[in-house]
Amino acid sequence: MTLLLKYCGNHFYEDYKLAVSSHAQFIGFIFYEGSPRYVAPETVASWVDKTPKKKQQQLVGVFVNPTLETIENTLNHVPLDVVQLHGTESLPFVQRVKLSTQCPVWKAIHHEQEALQIMQLFHGEVDGFIVDVKTKEAWGGTGQSFDWRAIPRYTKEAIKQSVPCLIAGGITPSNVEELLGYQPQGIDLASGIEANGRKSKDLITELEGKVVQMS
Repeated sequence: MTLLLKYCGNHFYEDYKLAVSSHAQFIGFIFYEGSPRYVAPETVASWVDKTPKKKQQQLVGVFVNPTLETIENTLNHVPLDVVQLHGTESLPFVQRVKLSTQCPVWKAIHHEQEALQIMQLFHGEVDGFIVDVKTKEAWGGTGQSFDWRAIPRYTKEAIKQSVPCLIAGGITPSNVEELLGYQPQGIDLASGIEANGRKSKDLITELEGKVVQMS
């Protein structure tokens, strides 16, 4: 199985261009204004116009407890392939988003004692999962990781639901080989491939080299 790669938090045009030229299947943008990586939908639309993604790549919009109107407005500007809900969105809200947008929806699950039960709650309703770390300060993108020994449990549940599950939080070129030992279906990176707050071609190349070696 090919490891799924998602490069998220692209908030400069150069970030986006690096993601397009990479081996990532998914390119993510944060549309949550509380994030330091927030980018306006109109800005992303201009990037996509200037530099179209590869045919096999998909654009992912990340939202945290949004209104349906916010998602719909974003989709009016950006041709998203996936809507990622990264907050405490309810099952009825997920169903409304899918019905309104006709777009695949991924749900972020924050690693905690009840995480597997929460995944099971969305069985048959979402098209993928992201397992991330939530701290008091942020919903994600903190550069912190959880106990990766839990990964096989999340992967098993995702396979049971016939959807992908990507692991996020604190993944870098330095530790990706350890992470891949737990055989995740995919990985989601933001700060781990950044230098001075911007995506780094060198770090992306290093990461992808190690991923190829391990696959």
